[in-house]
Amino acid sequence: MLNSNSPFPETADIETSSEAYARRFSGQIGEWFINVQQGASLSMLAPHRRATILDVGGGHGQLTGALIRNDHPVTVLGSAEICRERIQDLIDNRRCLFKVGNILDLPFDDKHFDVVISYRLLAHVNQWQEFISELCRVAKKAVIIDYPEIRSLNAFAPYLFDYKKNVEGNTRPYSTFRESDLLRVFESIGFFRKDKFPEFFLPMVFHRKLNSLGISKSLEATFRFLGMTSFFGSPIILKLIPEGD
Repeated sequence: MLNSNSPFPETADIETSSEAYARRFSGQIGEWFINVQQGASLSMLAPHRRATILDVGGGHGQLTGALIRNDHPVTVLGSAEICRERIQDLIDNRRCLFKVGNILDLPFDDKHFDVVISYRLLAHVNQWQEFISELCRVAKKAVIIDYPEIRSLNAFAPYLFDYKKNVEGNTRPYSTFRESDLLRVFESIGFFRKDKFPEFFLPMVFHRKLNSLGISKSLEATFRFLGMTSFFGSPIILKLIPEGD
């Protein structure tokens, strides 16, 4: 874990904003991962043209450029100043804003942003119910998150951790979730599922180890065609909207 020098209780995004973490998404396979994520995200954002977006923990920059190219004013929140390094050029060119803040006490008014997103973070947050509550508090129209689903091959994650670490180098323990448990928390706040997109059937570490874009794409296309990704895919991107919208 990076030394954050942060006063905040939850700072997992410092790791996911690092160059070391970004190397897990380098090369053709990593680019494919990000393209799948971006495509699903932009599809979910399509009804919200030019919506203001808060990307909590988005210092990894995986979505920032795509959001900007689609005319969304973007603010990225990180747990420390170091979280801005990978998007510094966008900040310097005034294409997005960056703010340091506590992910459990976001420094914004209620419903300050049209849409709040957070990727690569929920699985590493201990106080995840409070985290979800804050995302919803500052969102006016939608919250979009990703998470690792326990009803997938992620169920074997504890047994494959050493293998995953050997492949990825900087793997951390992470939590998996049942969709029903997440929805229960969101619904208690008044947010309900609008859309869902399971990204892959096979674990991402498998595709990294295989290192064959053509084979990986063919395998995933087959599993999606057979309906297996719909039931057992992970990570899952969820879009939630306030009741009545």
